[in-house]
Amino acid sequence: MPSFRASWRPIAACLVWLAMAALPAAADSCRQEVFEGARHVVCAADPALSDIRVFWRNGDGAPYRTFAALADDLAAGNLDLAFAMNGGMFGTDYSPIGLLIVDGMELRPANTADGPAGVRPVPNFYKKPNGVFYVGPDGRAGVVETGRFLRDRPPAEYATQSGPLLVIDGKIHPAFIIGSSDRRRRAGVGVCDANDVRFAISEDAVNFHDFARFFRDHLGCPNALYLDGGAGSGLHAPELSRSDWPGHGGYGPMIGVVRPGAQ
Repeated sequence: MPSFRASWRPIAACLVWLAMAALPAAADSCRQEVFEGARHVVCAADPALSDIRVFWRNGDGAPYRTFAALADDLAAGNLDLAFAMNGGMFGTDYSPIGLLIVDGMELRPANTADGPAGVRPVPNFYKKPNGVFYVGPDGRAGVVETGRFLRDRPPAEYATQSGPLLVIDGKIHPAFIIGSSDRRRRAGVGVCDANDVRFAISEDAVNFHDFARFFRDHLGCPNALYLDGGAGSGLHAPELSRSDWPGHGGYGPMIGVVRPGAQ
């Protein structure tokens, strides 16, 4: 008859695995997670410790367009791109259609328009409330509704506007439909607490409601912002041997975490 100690080992191992699965991802790292059968990749960053930046154009004034071009440019300055994601919606010339702040400079103003008249369905950016993801010089990050950002003007070293908001102070965006058939790969960013920013991209097609619940119910983020979907979404994660090629010939804004390069 096996001893109690021997029979306990498989149970103990299972409990350890469950405990590890419940831990947040380490800062500046990416890992795969599953929520209600849908696969996602989640990258975590602590804004007080991680160098989170928003990128758009290189030194010649041209959009980077690809993660490879951005990584190469950073490497020339002895910096590594720990991970990066598409950083908001853009036009055919890869310019952002909303607010963009880089290195404390406002390169594009906030877009408060209601969207093109007569266009249905309403383009995602204009499904209000939309919002702004920002990182301040004080090591704080936030996701806030666009009007609130413009009213409060929190210090922002980097910022990008996109839409719609996914989660607003713990509530799902009111326009999202439970069980919607509008399913595709989606990317977004959530601020879970003062020291926890999560970037996520779905590997499987999901609707807006399920993607919002992934941020709120699985990651514990009370505020989250949609960045883009379908061919407009992509992830650069060297630790996962991944650097997605853009489906529209290029990305517009990109959000990335930068580390010092090897000396």
